[in-house]
Amino acid sequence: MGKKTLVSKGLAGIVILLAATTLASFVALFVDYSQYRETHNATVAPEDIPTSTTPTTPWGQWSEIRLPDTLAPEKYSITLWPRLTPEPNGQYIFKGSSSVSFRCIKKTNIIVIHSYNLNLVTFDGFHAKLSGRDVPSQPKIKSTFFTKDTQYLTVELKENLIPDKLYDLYTEFSGELSDGGNGLYRTEYMEKGKKKIMATTQMQPTSARKTFPCFDEPSMKAKYNITLIHESNITALSNTQNISSAIKTLEGGRRRITTFEGTEKMSTYVLAFIICDFKMISAADERGEVRVWARTSAINDGYGNYSLLIAQKMTVFFESLFEEDYVYRKADHIAIPDFYGGAMENWGLITYRETALLFDANISSLADQEYVTSVVAHELAHQWFGNLVTMNWWNELWLSEGFATYFSYFGVNAVESSWNFKDFMVHKEVYRAFSQDALSFSHPLSSPDKEVNTPGEIDLLFDHISYSKGAAVLRMLSYMVTEDVLLRAVKDYLEILRFKTATSKDLMDILNKTLNKNQDVTLPAEIGVILDRWILQMGFPVVTINTTNGEISQKHFLLYPDSVVHRKSKFNYTWIVPITWIKSENAQSMMWLWNSTEIYSNMTSNTTDWVLANINVTGYYRVNYDMSNWQKLLGQLQSNHSVIPVINRAQIIDDSFHLARAGKVPITLALNSTKYLVNETEYLPWKSALDNFEYLSLMFDRTEIYGPMQAYLTEQVDPLYNFYQSLTFNWTQRPEEFTDQYNEVNVLSIACNSENEECQTLATSLYSQWMSNSSLNPIHPNLRTTFYCTAIAAGGVKEWDFAWKMFKETNLKAEADKLRYAMSCSKYVWILSRYLQHSLNRSMIQESDFVSTVAAIASNVVGQSLAWDFMQTYWREISKKSHSGLLESVTRRFSSLMELKQLEEFIQDNKGSLESTQTLQQIVQRTKENIKWVNSNREAVSNWLLAQTRPDAN
Repeated sequence: MGKKTLVSKGLAGIVILLAATTLASFVALFVDYSQYRETHNATVAPEDIPTSTTPTTPWGQWSEIRLPDTLAPEKYSITLWPRLTPEPNGQYIFKGSSSVSFRCIKKTNIIVIHSYNLNLVTFDGFHAKLSGRDVPSQPKIKSTFFTKDTQYLTVELKENLIPDKLYDLYTEFSGELSDGGNGLYRTEYMEKGKKKIMATTQMQPTSARKTFPCFDEPSMKAKYNITLIHESNITALSNTQNISSAIKTLEGGRRRITTFEGTEKMSTYVLAFIICDFKMISAADERGEVRVWARTSAINDGYGNYSLLIAQKMTVFFESLFEEDYVYRKADHIAIPDFYGGAMENWGLITYRETALLFDANISSLADQEYVTSVVAHELAHQWFGNLVTMNWWNELWLSEGFATYFSYFGVNAVESSWNFKDFMVHKEVYRAFSQDALSFSHPLSSPDKEVNTPGEIDLLFDHISYSKGAAVLRMLSYMVTEDVLLRAVKDYLEILRFKTATSKDLMDILNKTLNKNQDVTLPAEIGVILDRWILQMGFPVVTINTTNGEISQKHFLLYPDSVVHRKSKFNYTWIVPITWIKSENAQSMMWLWNSTEIYSNMTSNTTDWVLANINVTGYYRVNYDMSNWQKLLGQLQSNHSVIPVINRAQIIDDSFHLARAGKVPITLALNSTKYLVNETEYLPWKSALDNFEYLSLMFDRTEIYGPMQAYLTEQVDPLYNFYQSLTFNWTQRPEEFTDQYNEVNVLSIACNSENEECQTLATSLYSQWMSNSSLNPIHPNLRTTFYCTAIAAGGVKEWDFAWKMFKETNLKAEADKLRYAMSCSKYVWILSRYLQHSLNRSMIQESDFVSTVAAIASNVVGQSLAWDFMQTYWREISKKSHSGLLESVTRRFSSLMELKQLEEFIQDNKGSLESTQTLQQIVQRTKENIKWVNSNREAVSNWLLAQTRPDAN
């Protein structure tokens, strides 16, 4: 944490005085609220509140979705009282007041500020009070009114505001403390058999306006003074440390009023407030304090200890790496029991899903530990990227999410160096980005800002492009200019733009200046010229190398090559591509591909030499070759695969399968790339193969091809199974190496899923032992997902009901999630149908787990049609909540004309309640392409598999 000076007594006095002034007005609100409610229904939507007068000026109807550039906020003073007990009508509410000080930038006679689903108190017929500072006369309000589409409160004035003068807009309001997962909302959880309620926030991207009237755009940074009113026996948290706490009588009860230090200048979306009955553990040094908060029982069980340790280490590491101190004197990390996302980087008060923060070495798996470590690293990186320096507008979200994703790998490496975690970036980010960026409906890292306006358009940007492609392009950049030079530019970027906002152009300008100081880096053009092609246009190239004549070409790679690309590019979908390559076992070389096609004679090869490009997949592109070179590479894998770097062994498999799906190489070539795996012991190539066989499984697990496919995988994995059986002393110990532990899980997953009798006996035997003594689980945490699933699939209702019982009893969410997934593995239709019904009951399955539960059932071939029928039957109820991704998950297996017809009918019947048009188009397109691909490749896949496996295996 950054070294900070304590707030002086004088400054603290001013802060408290400001809070007290706001509080005095706020308390008055509660005295008058019962009278106000008599004339204004507390549940009325803001667009239905009558306007005080009709606006008459041309400015009165500001219809743009973006705020005008006439005003700039400087400071908010906000008081909020979330009610954790329901009103007589059963509704939960919050009340509040806010005073925002803003500066007039340009002469205007309207104030446009965001306000959505808030009920505002009227003062003399208007929904706000306005005063000016050091102005000749106080401004007078002419009218106030709401606009639904733009989510604005507009204050129309009788005269213009004066440029460069400060004004204060005061509002009092109430709103619903819903369970919707955004804005200021409530979440319910069980603690030792007792239901508890807490209030928390999720402002990103556009939900601060649901909590208080505000200039709710990332560039509208301001400082905040926060006061929270709550029950005296529970805790209030916000972005900064509390500086005062007092008990007062309000509405006939004793309430605690907690006031916090003023914040630094920041965007509305990283503001946070929490009222909870949680416990915390902390660690402090001269920099400040790190605290981990969670349910009392979770803290008592030690589930927060690991995250506290790594959070403190990572904060110190990032301060050193960026040469920029963490801003606040405290950093809170808090686990929310029912949280919709993974985590949220609120400055100084980071919120997490429980599985992303809580860990127990005795119960949690290595994958759980990796997830916690990665998410904490990502959110801490955000304290610099996103919070300290913020993208100017959502169209460049990658400047926040891409940077946080990229540097999260540095953070993980700093606390768990033995994992060599940076090597995982290819699998976890590059290939994840490829999966979306190869579609015709992808988008650039930096879209034109006019394309990103509405909350719905903004929401769509929180995807693999902004996160994973952003990280992948930064990784490629680090290899272009060296990691040291990139870090130097990043430090300059943070220093120059501290507390400000940034665009991609700002980043390019700073990179250019840094490179000009480092003459050792040689590039074929200015860095902005190179990077613009990767940032300003969507997609990526497939580089095709013909080793017979040295021709190298690039083409926009599309997974569905016949699809229409709706977005034009001024670069005509060509890139300046950094190509690293080796010829057989020679030293690595480097070249740049500028044009669609070039001749590079050095890449020609003789009858024995092979060429391998994109070494360690440092470039963001796929590679194709002439068939002769493909055969040489596959031959090298068969004869001595260790000659080829491990990341490139995984690349050969992944590129060949995706090229086959795009029709650029035969599917048999891709399948041939897996034959050498019988000799492979490394994790990344096996993971690549299994990820790609997953698609084949989805397409063929309801056909006669599935049996030979499982038989082939079993034959390939047998040597690896024997290797790990020996390494682990017949599965009684775990491998020491990070990747070996993951590969052991791969081996057992394949074996058990392929009905390997020995594997299934091991899984069911250990599960049976656990059923006999539920207090002692003999299954190692790493193997629980696989063995739970295997035992439940092999068993019946007794095994399922035991899993349900343990699911309800466990105190660790990561363990609950393993059981929740495993229960979807049952082969009994009636059990899965019952499970789907359970998913609708919030006392059984939390709202935030609904989609993943139904998706897990749909991933089971027995549960596919059940999940589809269930979703259609209950869509009216389901669609009331934000369940994005459900339709995409349930229809992944669709690959027939009948399923396409059902999908199109469902979309037609439910137009008004479905996701974005773009998402629906992608789902329909995927189904059509699945049908086409299966029809074209079914016979070839079947014949190849039958030729590879023993007749008795089929």
